[in-house]
Amino acid sequence: MTQPKDQPAGVVAAAISYAIWGVVVAYWKALGGVSAWEVLAHRVLWCLVFLTPIVVSLGRVAAIRQALSSRRSLMALAVSATLIGFNWGIFIWAVQEGRIIETSLGYYINPLLAIALGVVMMGERLSRWRIAAFVLAGAGVAVQAVALGGLPWVSIVLASSFALYGYVRKVVAVAALDGLFVETLLIAPLAAAYAVLLTEQGRLAFGQGSSLETLLLIGAGPVTAVPLWLFSVGARGVRLSTLGFLQYIAPTISLAMAVFLYHEPFGPVRALSFALIWAALAVVSAEALRRPAPVRA
Repeated sequence: MTQPKDQPAGVVAAAISYAIWGVVVAYWKALGGVSAWEVLAHRVLWCLVFLTPIVVSLGRVAAIRQALSSRRSLMALAVSATLIGFNWGIFIWAVQEGRIIETSLGYYINPLLAIALGVVMMGERLSRWRIAAFVLAGAGVAVQAVALGGLPWVSIVLASSFALYGYVRKVVAVAALDGLFVETLLIAPLAAAYAVLLTEQGRLAFGQGSSLETLLLIGAGPVTAVPLWLFSVGARGVRLSTLGFLQYIAPTISLAMAVFLYHEPFGPVRALSFALIWAALAVVSAEALRRPAPVRA
């Protein structure tokens, strides 16, 4: 059976989404005065507000109705919505708590899980080059786990939830934008209920702090929707094993920001881990360069 090939547009879309996710830690850091769970609620609600005029203007309403009427699609999107909502909340909390290196470790582990899902669930094969890269990356992640000391639960939760999200979004037969809208729509009632609860308790930060803080909470919508949409496009256009290695972009950027911008500790052991992971990327790049260019008709 012929293996599916990576589509260039899918690779580019996925790479850009990961770059955005790498620098977005600065955005959530700037909202450190607001609880992570309120930030999550605004992230969901403003994402829905941001997406609604887009899907209407692009004529996607009929397709979204069809997705909502399909039991299989709706169940799959309910699962993916739960996974990504949980992932968002843990990530925001970890960034605000000064645990960015742990989040970066999570997204180093994540590609390994994505590769495993590709092999087990999609029947994808690994070349010898990719097997070598997998071993190097696995060694790098193991070294980081040792450096952190103890079970890195933040990393494990982020990795597993996002790898599973990527798998579900790849197999569900719903277009990228439509699926993202439905996911947001499904978890919006919970976000709205939490915002109402905070209001009744007098603990809602929205509109009570600085104008910048309020604008950042509103901006959480497009900051969330744009990279996630790009990822959804990319996930449907490339193999899961390719996604696995592209995902190293985000943790590399966030790790650098954690060390150089936020001054989280980065000793020799973590440096060794970083070197091993970059070696894995070098192997994958070398494999790509060795592939013959496709013949055009």
